[in-house]
Amino acid sequence: MEKAINLSPNSLNLFLECQYCFWLDKRLGVKRPPPYPYALNAAVDTLLKEEFDAYRKRNEPHPLVTENKIKARLFQNQKLLDEWRDNFRGIRFFDKDLSATLFGAVDDILEFPVEGGSAYGGDGGKLAPLDYKSTGSKVANVYDRFQLQLDTYTFLLEKNGWKTTRKGYLAFYIVDKDKGFIDRLPFRKEMHEIETNPSDVYDIFKDAVSVLKNDIPPAHSEDCLFGKWFAGAKGFN
Repeated sequence: MEKAINLSPNSLNLFLECQYCFWLDKRLGVKRPPPYPYALNAAVDTLLKEEFDAYRKRNEPHPLVTENKIKARLFQNQKLLDEWRDNFRGIRFFDKDLSATLFGAVDDILEFPVEGGSAYGGDGGKLAPLDYKSTGSKVANVYDRFQLQLDTYTFLLEKNGWKTTRKGYLAFYIVDKDKGFIDRLPFRKEMHEIETNPSDVYDIFKDAVSVLKNDIPPAHSEDCLFGKWFAGAKGFN
């Protein structure tokens, strides 16, 4: 395989779902049929970044952080955060042994002070990833892919020399359908604290790279709906 290997949390999630679909995507560029576009989610994500950045610029705590009694502030280095948010840059880790890069584009970062002190992430404190999630479901579901996402962000932060709390945060914005519309979409807000475990991330990354470097693709996973569809479609001429 000659082209550079760049994997993200979404790539690792695809690898865990089905190694064949992963191989097709990253090796040949043959992707699964895309889901219905989440334009509204993307718009909410953009607006939330602007809102959190406004609080950051004023050096004020965001209400969602204070309401949930999280003793942290928003990451203060806006320039670095903008780089980490960029889908084409992000937080990156290049492994020389694998000749592959793992990267992730965060939504935000929280800075925690040194225990018993006042210094924050850049001064000896610790960092934790914060990801925004918007949903039309009645409840906020923490899916396995969200866990992997936060685990990977924690791994990347530590590989770049930052100390972490080994926790991540999911800021859920849930459409409150009971309040009607009236030209404005109402949201309920929930903050979920998640224990992160970056220790498994490297092994998943290494295994995924190994699959990509093999000229022979693995089989579809037994649970892969795309594999089942393809197997059924082969019976038709």
